[in-house]
Amino acid sequence: MEYEPVIGLEIHVQLSTKSKMYCSCGADYQSAEPNTRVCPVCLALPGVLPVVNRAAVEAAMKIGLALNCEIAEVTKFDRKNYPYPDLMKGYQISQFDVPIAVGGWLELAPENGSENPTRIGITRVHMEEDVARLTHVAGDGHGRGDHALMDVNRAGVPLMEVVSEPDIRSPEQAEAYILTLQSIIQYLGVGTASMEEGSFRCDANVSVRPKGTETLLERTEIKNMNRVRAVERALAYEVRRQVKQHEAGERVVQETRGWDDERGLTVPQRSKEEAHDYRYFPEPDLPPLQIGREWVEEVRAALPELPALRWARFQDEYGLSTYDASLITSTRATADYFEQTVEAAPAGDMRSAFAKETANWLNGEMARLLHASEAAGDISDVKIGPAQLAQLVEMFRTRELNNAAAKQVFEEMFRTGRDPGAIVSEKGLAKVSGEDELGPVIDAVIAGNEAAVSDY
Repeated sequence: MEYEPVIGLEIHVQLSTKSKMYCSCGADYQSAEPNTRVCPVCLALPGVLPVVNRAAVEAAMKIGLALNCEIAEVTKFDRKNYPYPDLMKGYQISQFDVPIAVGGWLELAPENGSENPTRIGITRVHMEEDVARLTHVAGDGHGRGDHALMDVNRAGVPLMEVVSEPDIRSPEQAEAYILTLQSIIQYLGVGTASMEEGSFRCDANVSVRPKGTETLLERTEIKNMNRVRAVERALAYEVRRQVKQHEAGERVVQETRGWDDERGLTVPQRSKEEAHDYRYFPEPDLPPLQIGREWVEEVRAALPELPALRWARFQDEYGLSTYDASLITSTRATADYFEQTVEAAPAGDMRSAFAKETANWLNGEMARLLHASEAAGDISDVKIGPAQLAQLVEMFRTRELNNAAAKQVFEEMFRTGRDPGAIVSEKGLAKVSGEDELGPVIDAVIAGNEAAVSDY
């Protein structure tokens, strides 16, 4: 029997607001000394009252609109109860039955030769708060045993949870979904969406079923995946594990499993919680939030051009290939850099030809050096300005520089940030052409090789 995966993802997106979700403490916890971004509210002291962060609500609306969701006219907050040590209140202020956004979708690029995109349903987008950070420290062998350190700075930082429908049918689709959602978040400017930094965290619900059926079987939840590649590997392993259990006539236990990246397998953590386990009830200290339609339309009007639209426009306006356009628009910073470079092209230059050559340099040499560089992993960090790259592209297009020389100049620009003209002059890399310049060189070569000339 052939089985197919049924996968749904829950993505936690940490927002880049100035203050926390329910208090005025700074949300810049990563750059702060431990326990210096705290107040009575995020410390959960008795008698305190939370206040909702308006900027976080607008960010949630932006995410919902970008994912084609319906924004609720009235939304409310709920208490989600669980007794973990990194949650001082003993509950998290979240949203349960009336989230801020519902019923959307996200489209993935066509796959397997199809011309149509794959649509993944979005169940909901809801607002909540992050928890504190625990650092586990091993015993020192001199009387001090294993212990944990608590940093409350992160507690209360705004989180948005994006929950997909179980529409994902392969680990590869899950990876594409994550990368697409990351790109949307970055384009919106509401968060860094970095899994490595912990500002973009993914949990996956996984089951398998006989192919061609609609039955949903017992599922597991996978946690502890801190890289996109780890998500794909964890899903692939879990699908194989569940298929083996079904083929052996065993029952898949509904539970939460953790991903062990070093061993390449999932391991049981605890039984899977259901909604009733969290004992949700309306947050008594926060009234329901009414969202006027005018506010929604103001937020909608302020949305930037999103990746899918920019991808299509770059093909139409600049003549880029589907592949080049997808690479250029994968991040907002790269797409902005590309357009700034094209705008700096000399007047009268062929726009599409210049744009295609610019894309070649960005997707080729720039990507190679960024990948190899420890100091600069993002195009925002490079020393080459768009106008400088435009100069180099023009010198290469007009054949003032051959391919090898242009690459040498580019590497020097990447390292130092100097203008290409200065580097060419200093290193004598300008291409020699014309009778006046080549004639003396040819004469000298002939004069220095009398035997060869005689033989000829």
